[in-house]
Amino acid sequence: MTEAPDLGEAPDWLSPAELGMWQAFRNGSTYDLRTRNPVRDDPFAARPWSPERSVRARVVALLLLSGPPALPGRVAALKLTGVQITGTLNLSGGTITPYVELTGCRFENELLLPEAHFTSVRMASCSIPRIEAARLTTEGDLHLPRCRVAGGIRLTDAHIGTDLLLSQAVVHADRNGRSIAADGLMVAQDLQADLIESYGELSLRAAKVGVTLSLRGSRLINPDGGRALNAPQLIVERTLYLTSAAVYPSGGNQLATTPPYGTNYTNTPVRGTLIQPFECRGGLRLDDGRFGDAVDLAQSRVVLGESQELSLRRIQTPELRFTGQRPERGKVVLSGARVVNLVDMADSWPGPGHLTMNGFSYENLIPIGTFTLAQRLDWVNAATPEYGPEPYERLAGVLRAGGEDADAREVLLAKQRRRRETLPLAGKAWGVLQDLTVAYGYRPGRAALWMAILWAAGTLAFSHYDPRPIKADEHPEWNAALYALDLLIPVVDLGQDGYWKLTGAWQWAAALLIMLGWILATTVAAGASRLLRRR
Repeated sequence: MTEAPDLGEAPDWLSPAELGMWQAFRNGSTYDLRTRNPVRDDPFAARPWSPERSVRARVVALLLLSGPPALPGRVAALKLTGVQITGTLNLSGGTITPYVELTGCRFENELLLPEAHFTSVRMASCSIPRIEAARLTTEGDLHLPRCRVAGGIRLTDAHIGTDLLLSQAVVHADRNGRSIAADGLMVAQDLQADLIESYGELSLRAAKVGVTLSLRGSRLINPDGGRALNAPQLIVERTLYLTSAAVYPSGGNQLATTPPYGTNYTNTPVRGTLIQPFECRGGLRLDDGRFGDAVDLAQSRVVLGESQELSLRRIQTPELRFTGQRPERGKVVLSGARVVNLVDMADSWPGPGHLTMNGFSYENLIPIGTFTLAQRLDWVNAATPEYGPEPYERLAGVLRAGGEDADAREVLLAKQRRRRETLPLAGKAWGVLQDLTVAYGYRPGRAALWMAILWAAGTLAFSHYDPRPIKADEHPEWNAALYALDLLIPVVDLGQDGYWKLTGAWQWAAALLIMLGWILATTVAAGASRLLRRR
């Protein structure tokens, strides 16, 4: 009887290290070539590794694309620790069914994965010159935590079946200046990129994340002065976190993020916890993004050049948490953005000339810490270096909807005063008069006060005068108080004016009261109509 051939027999041209990897693959076990010396096992150190720890990329490709069957009762898997892969590992367009897990490994050349199809890929603490993975598809996770990639990662139009994990990775730019090029990326669940260091442009144009996108504690730096995060039309079904990360020593010199994820404005971190803010040195663009829960910039630090922007044009989200450090240069742009809750701090907003809010729509203000009405007006003024009514009217509407009618009137009064600065001289004079008399109608009590003052002055003056009647037999009894009031109130006849003959300075006094009465009535009417239009 002829014995069946062993389909998993290793080729005789394999090196000892490759033979061990072949056998571990069939067994589904981890192939570990570490020396147990931390210095020699460091995949990021300049010290070369010995040939005994190296396997050829073409052997790895052979195992993954057309490898031997698993041993009975086992599941074939490529699990490597402390291994150096020489040559270029090219899996372009391939379908890789075995599970892949590499820890503390070195790649001699770039990793080519465009249009490849994996179940799950996990590479942790690996040194990789470059990852080329455009249109990559995974049914499960793609994990690259703590990896260092010298020439950038390309994930354009990649589809990740569950989670994409990049936490604590260090990625440098490619020849086009991009550290991570992930335009059109689709992640079914979470994209976790906490505590990463990105040196170049992190591009997420039209990317879509099924749950949350987290960049907590990350440092995004574009040394060329361009955008550090470029993500227009980004869709995140829940929350985008551009916040600080709580980190703590985890047994050695390693740092680990502290669970659970989520922003907490009140809880104090446990003793010994380090807080690392999200830092972006370069432009940050989220234009036309859609975020299902929130955009969170709590404790963030965005450092802009003079011509750079933190751009949130036309974003839509239920909540914007703008509570990071104030950008000292550049511009914060919220034109056309639509949010429900604006959570902010007075110290987070930039000053005049560095803020644009044309068409910015928000429904509720939730300030953190002290945010007075005067500071809120400074916030609007900073956004309108040239007068525009819309930011004032939006703020007044939100305050009125929250029951703050008095504050809403103060905002609209500030709007009129700001508008007055743009008027010609005659308009400014009329505006000053309306402001002094009735505060443009937003302080109606002033009208009664001025009326009382003028009435008292007129009564006092005319009480020292005994005029002659125009007709001796047709006049009422002289009453200085009623006469002064009759002069002050236009249109209404109280039965005193028109019956007395005034001479000299008394004629001028009566004319002055009539003129002041008309001015007062006109300003009251103008203010009242303006107030009614805003109701």
